[in-house]
Order: sequence, then structure tokens, then C-alpha cells
Amino acid sequence: MKSIWVITKRELRTFFDSLTAYVIIIVFLGLNGFFTWLFGNNIFVIGQADLSLFFATSYWSLFFFIPAITMRSIAEEKKAGTIELLSTKAITDWQIVTGKFLACLLLVAIALLCTISYYVSVARLGNVDHGAVIGGYIGLLLLSAMYISIGVFASSTTNNQIVAFLISLFIGIFFHVLFDVMAGGLRGNMGAVFDYLSARTHFESLSRGVYDSRDIVYFLSIIAAGLLLSQSMLAKRNWQN
Repeated sequence: MKSIWVITKRELRTFFDSLTAYVIIIVFLGLNGFFTWLFGNNIFVIGQADLSLFFATSYWSLFFFIPAITMRSIAEEKKAGTIELLSTKAITDWQIVTGKFLACLLLVAIALLCTISYYVSVARLGNVDHGAVIGGYIGLLLLSAMYISIGVFASSTTNNQIVAFLISLFIGIFFHVLFDVMAGGLRGNMGAVFDYLSARTHFESLSRGVYDSRDIVYFLSIIAAGLLLSQSMLAKRNWQN
């Protein structure tokens, strides 16, 4: 656990030293704040004290931001050759992958923590459904963790950050959009399968304040699969050597 935390702190420090963290947080807050409070059907126009607009905007913005965060996680280490240096320090591939994953998740958590002011402001405007808001934040964290695991896997497959970004988007779009579209076009068991595979189904359930163990299992299963595949890609490097 100590090795994982060392890698996590190292990675998180790199984000802030390179200004990546500041840019991501500022753009995330600016984009979500604009659509939540100012643009179109914002909170003041619909006249409801809820954060559904914020969660809906975050659902899309995180889909694009997370691949940008994760694309360098392992790809840059492989390109610079520092991944081999890590391997010589009695650090396992699992610890490397987990450390990178946690660093990215902490960065997203910090960005979400900065939006608590939205929650406080909405609560002052009227009677807010606190259960739905808490569920929405849990949903965003789980959704982020899922896409981070996919992004780390994509980064482990190449030493090119742009390629890692595109692979992450390509895989993620199935969970984000395509499975939902397929579920809408099919009926019966196949429609139910694709509906379960859609991230929107589980995220919207949580954002309504419905806490279902199936939603938690869904996200945790994909997170575990992404991390295990990432570990396998690093282990493959060892086999080739």
C-alpha cells in the first residue's frame, strides 16, 4: 500500500507541477458553471432547486476530460523509459497501475469538490433533494473511475499520448452512447443486455437518488476489468523482455 501511495503522490504532484491540474479544474468548472447557471435552460429558467443540469453537463464533460488526464499516465512512462526504472524498485505492475488510477481519480475528486459551492447555492434557492444530489456525486465519481480505468488501459497499450487519448475515447463511446442507442433499437433480452451495459442507465439511476446494488456492481466490474487489463499489458512487456 505504501508503494501505491508513493506513486499516487508522485503522479498527482506531476499534474500540478505541469499546470495540467489547474487547466482541467478551471475549464471543468467554467464549462459546467456556464451550462448550469447561464446558458439555455439553466437553473433560473426552469425554476427548480436541483442540480440535474450540472450532472447532465458533467456526464459529457468528464467523458472528454478524463482521456486527456489519463493519456499520459503510462504512455509517457513507456516513451521515456521510466516504466522500466519503476519496475526495478520492487514495485509490482499492479501497484503502478493502481497508483496511476488513484492519482487521476483524486484529481477528478478535487474538481468535483470545487463544485460543492453549486450545491450550497442551489440549497439556498429552494428545497433541494439532498438524496438525489449525493447520488449524483456518487454517480460522477463512479463514472469517472470507470473512464479512468479505461483511460489507463488505453495508455498502457501505447507510448503515444494522442493514440492513448483516441483509444480511450473509442472504447468509452460504447459505454457512453452506443450501448444506449442499441438498447433503444432492440427489444427483449438483447435490449435489456445493452441497456445494462449503458453507463447512462446506471448514472441516471444514481442521480435520481436511487441506490441500487446493480449500479455499483456495474461500475466496479468495469473498473476492475480496466485495471486488470492494464496490469496484463505491463506484464506482457516483461514477457517480451
